[in-house]
Amino acid sequence: MNKNKTIPKPSFTENVNFMVERAVTSSRFNKNFLKVLSCNHSSIKINFPILIKNKTEIFTGWRSVHTLHKLPSKGGIRYSSQVDPNKIEALAALMTYKCAIVEVPFGGSKGGLKIDKSKYTNKDLERITRRFAIELSKLGFLSPSTNVPAPDVGTSSKEMSWIVEGYKSINPADINHIACVTGKPVEIGGINGRQEATGRGVAESLLEFFRHPKEIKKAKLNINLFNNSIVIQGLGNVGFNFLKSIHKLYPKIKIIGLIESNGSIYNKNGINLKNFIKEFEKYKDIKKLNYKSYSEDNKIENFPCDILIPSAIENVINKKNVNKIKTKLILEAANGPITFNADEVLLRRGIVVIPDIFVNAGGVVVSYFEWVKNISQIRFGRLRKRFEEERETSIVESIETISNKKIPKYLKSKIIHGASELDYVNSGLQDAMRNAFQDILEIKNKYKFKSYRDAAYTLSLKRLEKTHLDLGL
Repeated sequence: MNKNKTIPKPSFTENVNFMVERAVTSSRFNKNFLKVLSCNHSSIKINFPILIKNKTEIFTGWRSVHTLHKLPSKGGIRYSSQVDPNKIEALAALMTYKCAIVEVPFGGSKGGLKIDKSKYTNKDLERITRRFAIELSKLGFLSPSTNVPAPDVGTSSKEMSWIVEGYKSINPADINHIACVTGKPVEIGGINGRQEATGRGVAESLLEFFRHPKEIKKAKLNINLFNNSIVIQGLGNVGFNFLKSIHKLYPKIKIIGLIESNGSIYNKNGINLKNFIKEFEKYKDIKKLNYKSYSEDNKIENFPCDILIPSAIENVINKKNVNKIKTKLILEAANGPITFNADEVLLRRGIVVIPDIFVNAGGVVVSYFEWVKNISQIRFGRLRKRFEEERETSIVESIETISNKKIPKYLKSKIIHGASELDYVNSGLQDAMRNAFQDILEIKNKYKFKSYRDAAYTLSLKRLEKTHLDLGL
């Protein structure tokens, strides 16, 4: 690729393609495979009417499938006035690469509905969502076996439950209907830990990075994580659940800045996370919290730190502000927060970037667990929990009898604890994130890449290439 090439304001899809192209130029791949992967397999645009307050409104939605090498295709559905087909296709491609990196057997897909949710009642949104689900299902873009959505920007477990009902209404005989989406409420087939999964996965990726002293040194960070300052941009589902997860997994973490669209909180000595989490869960608005350090400044470039975690939307670090970014390590918790042009600048500046296709893959990992749970129709741990507890109790009692000493209650409780569904989910998520990082690092060292992004895309492409060629696609 010509490094002197000027790329004027690339679209989201172009950003993804440029990043893939950069990885491709550094490794050898089958040309036919690359041609297959260069465009999405299929995309649909749906216009459907809904009667709102005695007036017919036309809503527009999209769903795109990047690959069919593995089924079902997987990817969220977002509700936003900013939804457009370009973003949907780019996000579908990202899902393909993401699933390959964390070894989840899904293809990549994405969907969206162009809507301003604030203009509609909850009842209106339910009707709109059910109709959208019916239209997707009619066209083969919603099914437990071929295309499985999940929550995304502007959607939650609530919308997923409505989608289930929409799908079921025209597929009443499908015994696996509950598996047509993931991210559902636990009460209707969801899985414990799914809502927090993406944020927790970000936390696991950060902790795994700090298990590699050589990489820490290359990034010019302090070897001890607690001695590094962190700024989080975006406190939506991903950013806030990262905050809660990292506080629980590593209580000594030092978060100095929290940036939202309507302001920020900054304390160079570290924010009291216990108090902040409690207050933010209550008010859901950083502006409503009583913090002296609150500011209306929300520009990401104005918050110097050691570790920066953009967790909101795409393109927040771009050609205009990239030279003002002051950090040593960036974890892309959002999808596409750094444009291709900006990524090139960060690479030249020596700022380490851990890419989105790895960092925020926790959501699809746990979505896979939920889908497996739905297809098998039994929750994780149900057959083993009591058996494990009784067996471990017998072992503890035997040790106490032989040694003639009592094991402390706190330790005894920990030993005999049978794994719950959440325990299995968190264990599987940690395993997926740790293994993926180690695989990326192995590729990075093998090919002497300067960029984790190039290594991640190369790893993903190699796995995808093998699957495609083995299948004769």
